[in-house]
Amino acid sequence: MENCGNGEIPEDANEHCPGTQSEEAGKSDACQGCPNQQICATAPKGPDPDLLPIAERMATVKHKILVLSGKGGVGKSTFSAQLSFALAAMDYQVGLLDIDICGPSIPKMLGLEGQDIHQSNLGWSPCYVESNLGVMSIGFMLPNPDEAVIWRGPRKNGLIKQFLKDVYWGELDYLVVDAPPGTSDEHISIVQCLLETGIDGAIIVTTPQQVSLIDVRKEVNFCKKVGIKVLGVVENMSGLCQPLRDIKFLKQSGTSEQSDVTEWALQYMKERAPELLNFMAYSEVFDSSGGGAMKMCQEMGVPFLGKVPLDPQLCKAAEEGKSCFEDQKCTASAPALKSIIEKLIPKRAAENGV
Repeated sequence: MENCGNGEIPEDANEHCPGTQSEEAGKSDACQGCPNQQICATAPKGPDPDLLPIAERMATVKHKILVLSGKGGVGKSTFSAQLSFALAAMDYQVGLLDIDICGPSIPKMLGLEGQDIHQSNLGWSPCYVESNLGVMSIGFMLPNPDEAVIWRGPRKNGLIKQFLKDVYWGELDYLVVDAPPGTSDEHISIVQCLLETGIDGAIIVTTPQQVSLIDVRKEVNFCKKVGIKVLGVVENMSGLCQPLRDIKFLKQSGTSEQSDVTEWALQYMKERAPELLNFMAYSEVFDSSGGGAMKMCQEMGVPFLGKVPLDPQLCKAAEEGKSCFEDQKCTASAPALKSIIEKLIPKRAAENGV
């Protein structure tokens, strides 16, 4: 980027760019057709008085990780929740901040539904899963969990700033920020508020098919434009994988009706081929013939962290607000998540066997 009197000028900006901090940024005739027009038009101009108290509050946080996705419904919040559970299990002090204002699912995924925020002379207190895992979400502030949050951008941005400057986390090793899908107001706000305090980077979650990767490419480019390091991309729901003994077997009749023959099928295998009951069954749910996230990462020059299969037991753990590492039920997903976490935090993950 070049510098001018009205802020930095992006490398891909139009000729006669007024500068990102100009009052005309994103609005002047010179901005028409510029790829940065929307970001510049919605970004606040001039020094933000909230940045100093945010910096003071974030001074006690060692590492900040954003979890992003270009497409909704790819399992980003599930990944954020399980990453937080894993970090806490490694004896880190962890905070999980949910800035998905319109769709806060983190309280349920952490088993904290119905909890309330408490205020002290130090600020808002997070809701705690364990003594070393605190959570903050608008979900704790809604009078009814079915209440719709119908807010415009400025009000969303105001709450995100309030979370950052008023929540008392104490000393944290990791703050995991679960963001909504896309590259809109919430993303611009969190980056502008935290960039000067130091962001370790972003983990981007996708599913294998092109309809998701198209939007994830935009998310990668967003990170590059705003100066956020992409720690890596996770390909979630990478095929349905579960023990064969957990599969339900159906018999299709000529009238298109289906009958459950699971009990017969399992008994047949037990008698004729018992070794099959220890096998894992795999089925590709989404089309990955285009190369999936791995190919996209190679093309865009960002790290590929790994694949996590679609595991019904992981879905159940998320529904129940539990860690998939607590027991041996998530046999397909837990090892995959562990491998990804070891790439992000290698030494402590290996020591704790998460």
